[in-house]
Amino acid sequence: MNDIVAVEVLQRGSIEVRGRIADSSNVTLLVTCATERCKLPAVYKPLAGERELWDFPPGLHRREVAARVLSDWLGWDIVPETVLREDAPFGEGSLQRVVDEDGVSHYFTLRDDPRWHPELRRIAAFDVLTNNADRKSGHVLLSEDRLWAIDHGLTFHAEPKLRTVIWDFAGDRLDDALRDAVARLVDEPLPGELAQLIDADEANALRRRARALTRAGKLPAPGAGRPYPWPLV
Repeated sequence: MNDIVAVEVLQRGSIEVRGRIADSSNVTLLVTCATERCKLPAVYKPLAGERELWDFPPGLHRREVAARVLSDWLGWDIVPETVLREDAPFGEGSLQRVVDEDGVSHYFTLRDDPRWHPELRRIAAFDVLTNNADRKSGHVLLSEDRLWAIDHGLTFHAEPKLRTVIWDFAGDRLDDALRDAVARLVDEPLPGELAQLIDADEANALRRRARALTRAGKLPAPGAGRPYPWPLV
């Protein structure tokens, strides 16, 4: 199934709730989205199921969608197809295509294989840009011959909050393709859909992070405070 068809099914398909995904801090539901043409398993994160956080306002599902929009715009295709649905069974929320992953791989099992290093550096750069406060090892999935990154609810905050397990590439230079993509966030207007999903302060902070990453030309090292999420996996 190509991206266009998957997005159409997520945006317009009927939604059947199959069950709740265990061990999620917020209500996260496995659903089936279906049109006359096809069916698609998806993860549904309703606004109504979010627990209150002291440092993030309600609406984490919108940040999930924003991460996909940014990934697409950069040409990185890191985040599975994700859409905003207001007519979902428990109200407004995000729907993300379920990745057909191998079920055993995650960052800590992938990092020692050099063939994945370019993709892992791209995910690390993406986390710097989005200010990801929760990049656990299990949020990196292997699906056949490529990697995906999931769970982006704690992203785009205007204040520094980067917490990730992907520090093994700290200090590595950005290749030309990565640096050129990041520089677009400095030189070009943000995509309109992204500007509707994050506020002006967050958009400005995104540009500042892009400018700093472009100038440095390399992935940062852990800073002070809490550079790792918990749990790690």
